Amino acid sequence: MRVLVKLSTTLRDLVPDYNPAQGIVLTDVPEKCTVAQVAERLNIPEKEIKIIMVNSRQNTLDAELHDNDRLALFPAVGGG
Repeated sequence: MRVLVKLSTTLRDLVPDYNPAQGIVLTDVPEKCTVAQVAERLNIPEKEIKIIMVNSRQNTLDAELHDNDRLALFPAVGGG
């Protein structure tokens, strides 16, 4: 199964050779794979992920992914 992964801001630094323009295309994702499993595969600690979007809809770490899904991960946003 194929999944496109896009990372935001500081999460990009955790994945070597990440290209923000293209994202990461994972082509050998097993059926019923979860967001948490993809994060683990990319060596992104779950505690670093605060917002999860699957196909432009907010979701959770335990969400199952499907073929051709678009996954976007965001860290906590700060400011002040």
